[in-house]
Amino acid sequence: MKTLSKEEIQNLYTFTRQHYVEHYDLQTELVDHLANDIEAIWKDNPNLSFIEARDQSFKKFGVFGFMDVVEQRQKAMNKKYLKYLWVEAKQWFTIPKIIITLTLFLGFYLSFKSAIANYFFWAYYIIMAVWCFIRVVSLNRTFAKRKKLNNKKWLLEEIIFKQAGGTGLVLISQLPSWENIAQDSFSNGYFVVAVSIFTTLFFIWLFISYQLLPGKAEELLKTTYPEYSL
Repeated sequence: MKTLSKEEIQNLYTFTRQHYVEHYDLQTELVDHLANDIEAIWKDNPNLSFIEARDQSFKKFGVFGFMDVVEQRQKAMNKKYLKYLWVEAKQWFTIPKIIITLTLFLGFYLSFKSAIANYFFWAYYIIMAVWCFIRVVSLNRTFAKRKKLNNKKWLLEEIIFKQAGGTGLVLISQLPSWENIAQDSFSNGYFVVAVSIFTTLFFIWLFISYQLLPGKAEELLKTTYPEYSL
């Protein structure tokens, strides 16, 4: 039975890149699938050339080629990223980190109960917005350096260093819409409690996605991709 050579395997990697599959983990998954299918095709028709068998296998992906597979993998990896984020978030509600969480909540609550609650609200907003902007710039630079060193793009790595940061900035950009509500609402005790809880959770989420998970990138990548350290 005919099997693929190393050169043909490399050709499949090039083929996936030519069809807009940028991430090495997705390329590897598709190359494995194509290689197995090509060898199965050869079993039935050994006279086909490698290119003919490859193209025959590729046609099975349909009109959109690899795009459906890529989209499914992106959704799956986003779920995995959210799982990692949730694991970190739960620790902030167990001892000893719950002490920090309660301290944050109390600090926000007392600030928003004060006579200058509006000033505190916008001060916290500006501080978080500036910090997020600085972190996004830093994470993008780190991601660029990692790509130069490794020469391979991993989907989870891109989510950790790029997508998460962009999502945070989008959420922060919506905070000015609170202006009209905030001006008249800090006299309401329930509103103060709700905003204090939201601000605490939002701060924790930002810290995890911008600081903790990027700091654990190597560990998470090795856990997710056994081939990462090879």
